[in-house]
Amino acid sequence: MDIWYTENHTNHVRMSIRVNKQLASVQSDFQRIDIFDSNEFGRIMTLDGLLMLTEKDEYVYHEMITHIPMATNPDIKKVLVIGAGDGGTVRELCRYDTIEHIDMVEIDYKVVELAREYLPFTAKSLDDPRVAIHYQDGLRFVRRVDYRTYDLIIVDSTDPFGVGEGLFTKEFYGNCYKALSDDGILVNQHESTFYESYRNSMKRAHSRIKSLFPIALVYQAHIPTYPSGHWLFGFASKKFDPRNDLQALKWNRLGLKTKYYNTMLHQGCFAIPNNVRDALRESEIKR
Repeated sequence: MDIWYTENHTNHVRMSIRVNKQLASVQSDFQRIDIFDSNEFGRIMTLDGLLMLTEKDEYVYHEMITHIPMATNPDIKKVLVIGAGDGGTVRELCRYDTIEHIDMVEIDYKVVELAREYLPFTAKSLDDPRVAIHYQDGLRFVRRVDYRTYDLIIVDSTDPFGVGEGLFTKEFYGNCYKALSDDGILVNQHESTFYESYRNSMKRAHSRIKSLFPIALVYQAHIPTYPSGHWLFGFASKKFDPRNDLQALKWNRLGLKTKYYNTMLHQGCFAIPNNVRDALRESEIKR
C-alpha cells in the first residue's frame, strides 16, 4: 500500500512524505498526536496534522533555537523552556555543564510520553536531573514566575492557534520580560515570511516583542520540512546583541559537536533578506 503524509502549507500548496507505517495516533485532551516512520525523513511527529519534527532535519531547529543565545551569553544558568515536549531543545541545553536548572513547561503530557517512546533521539535528556517538567499552560505558568528568575526563556511553541495561541500575545511576552534577569534573553520560533498567513503571524509577534525589549532581532535557518524551508527565529534581550556580543572563542572552546550551528553561521544568520526586512519594517510601522 502506498501511504503518504500530506500537510497543507496554504490552500494552494501541499507537502507530502511517503511513510512506511503509522507508529502511533493519540487524541489527547488538547490535540491529535501522530507518529510516522518514513524512509527519507525517519521518524515524524505531527500535531493536529501539522508537522512538528522529522528525525532527518530536527537538529537544525533545535540547534538554532538553543546555541544562538548560549553562544551570546555562555554564563546562562537558569532556563525556562515553554513547549518543546519532544525534548529536542532540552537535549541541546543539557550539553552545557554550566546550566544549573531547566524548567520545561508542556501543556500536553501525551506529547512527552510519545516522544519518550518513539523519538529517543530528541527525548534522551528529559530525565537529566537538572530538568523539571511542568505539565501546564505556558501562559499561566509564566504569569506566576517571580521577577528576574531566568537568564534565558525559549519559546518552542506550535503555530499561533489552538494550544499555542496564547504564546504569541503581548501579555505573554510582557510576562516573559518580567521573568527574565537584567541581562536575560528571550528566543522564540518566529514563523516565516514566505506565505501570507505565516508572514502576518511573524509581523504581529515581532511588533509585540519589540515594544517591550530594547533589543529585538530576527534570524533565519533552512529547515527543509517547514513551510517554504525558510524559517525565522526571534531574539530579544534587555542587554545582549547577538551580533556584537557573540562569545565565539569561549563557545568554540567547549568543543560541542553540531551538525548545523557554528559561530560563523551565528553572525551570518542575522543578515536577513530584503523581503524579511520589509516585513519587519511594516510591523514597526503598525506597532
